[in-house]
Amino acid sequence: MNPLARADLNLFVVFDTILREGSISAASRRLNLSQPAVSHALARLREQLGDPLFQRQGRGMVPTPRARAMAGTLRDALDSLSGLLQGATGFDPASSRRRFTLAVRDVMEAVLVPPLVKRMLKVAPGVELVATRVDRRRLESELRGGGIDLAIDVLLPTSAAVSREPLFAEPLVIVARGDHPALRRRPDLATYLAQGHIQISSRRAGPGLEDMVLARMGLARDIRLRCQHYATACQVAAASDLLATLPARFARLAAAPYPTRIHPLPLTDARLELFLYGQAGAELDPAVLWLRQTCRAIMASRAAARQAPAKAPP
Repeated sequence: MNPLARADLNLFVVFDTILREGSISAASRRLNLSQPAVSHALARLREQLGDPLFQRQGRGMVPTPRARAMAGTLRDALDSLSGLLQGATGFDPASSRRRFTLAVRDVMEAVLVPPLVKRMLKVAPGVELVATRVDRRRLESELRGGGIDLAIDVLLPTSAAVSREPLFAEPLVIVARGDHPALRRRPDLATYLAQGHIQISSRRAGPGLEDMVLARMGLARDIRLRCQHYATACQVAAASDLLATLPARFARLAAAPYPTRIHPLPLTDARLELFLYGQAGAELDPAVLWLRQTCRAIMASRAAARQAPAKAPP
């Protein structure tokens, strides 16, 4: 007999919720069921699978090795089934319990995720968001395989199996310590190049956007530090004469805690362009379409707010 014929999928939903929430009581609140009902469902699944699945530890429930091994496969299967059902019936954010996975770099996460979660809590309170980082070489396979729903990244080579649309473009700026002796006035290119610089990249080697623009002009910066994070670069810039070059929107976030000033970059062609990637044809899934439209609307509203003229004081 096909094992699915005697399986109760609701038991696996309970299992997945306990795994996510870490306790019977939290899972019961999430599922809107009584604690005895959740405990009874878990007992039935334990009997069917011949494994305790969870062990109590303090007030929480810790998964057994068998539970951890089946968790990923089961979650993917439930997400796929949910997608099939929502695709057939449409997507209702207010009642959905869909789990979205968004591949996004760390600083873009700081820009997009807070307003995205705020929007979700208001119009889609049952939806879960996973913001993760994906190796760029695996982005296409992750989209095709359903490991991620959408991705936001720089321009990447992809096949026709991946859809791509511009999300936003951002000029680069200079972050320097507030009393930098060489930047008491708007810096020109000669002043910029005369300083030591911080290169921000997750790679061990290779040029940044500003370096590629400079290379076309036959010029190069004096790189004194290469680090992975904008916050680190801004902290170093605040305590030294080194300059950090980064996108304007990210500079305002990363440099805010430090005694720095933001200056325009004397390279008008140096801009960060980010794109929204999805699986081609995924627009047929109304849930993914909703997420895409929501991300697009948030970034458009932030761009409009940045470009709006300041109000005159009363």
